[in-house]
Amino acid sequence: MKIIVCVKQVPDSAAAMSVEDGKISWGDAPLVINPWDEYAVEAALRLTEAQGGDVIALSLGDENAKEAIKHALAMGCSEAILVNDPAMAGADTQAVARVLAAAIQKIGGADIVVFGKQAIDSDVGATPSMVARLLGWPAVTLVSEIVECTQSEIKASRAMEEGRQQVAAELPVVLSIVKDYGEPRYPSFMGIRKAARASVPEWTVADTGIDLPSAVVTWPNVMAPPEREVTNEIIEGSNPEEIAAKLADKIMEEKVL
Repeated sequence: MKIIVCVKQVPDSAAAMSVEDGKISWGDAPLVINPWDEYAVEAALRLTEAQGGDVIALSLGDENAKEAIKHALAMGCSEAILVNDPAMAGADTQAVARVLAAAIQKIGGADIVVFGKQAIDSDVGATPSMVARLLGWPAVTLVSEIVECTQSEIKASRAMEEGRQQVAAELPVVLSIVKDYGEPRYPSFMGIRKAARASVPEWTVADTGIDLPSAVVTWPNVMAPPEREVTNEIIEGSNPEEIAAKLADKIMEEKVL
């Protein structure tokens, strides 16, 4: 079985975002693998441990994206590919999806493509479905459990707000994984050493066989929310009934109700 897992480099989840001159800034926050993508790597590795095969990590980005790739390699992926093209700066979700789909087709022979639920820097969450549409494959999103997987079919449980949904799809298929799937493994010492020595091939968009897609959605400006002054008032009284009465009067006075 051949599985491709798509990973992305993002600012650390503890980083504070700010807006400077109409652009998003993460300050000096370190770059890490998208946390959702760790669950995707874990799912891909478990599948190949059960079925046999290889997991290829695929990422789109600049040299910094190699850190996410090396994290995936340290977890256990067998190889990795980076699509590094400066012309992709400012690419929107559909452009990213087109490049990823073209890269997946160039790699060839994939049975399953796995994504994390979404990226924490943009929170769009549409890329897995868009890639599936471009490939002409079924998409099974928000996967919390892979119930069964054969060489021709996969059965999975999807996490929904009010419960779980059991679904089945033919391979090849695109999956997106949620954290309910299970805790991602820590990179082993030997895995970290292997990743440090690994050579990661780099492709341009042209190498994938397509022309650079134009963005159809742009962010011409980003604005920070207006600051609000918040004041606190402690309501005191000799007993709970008096305090409750004063609170009720205050609520009516402020027209909260």
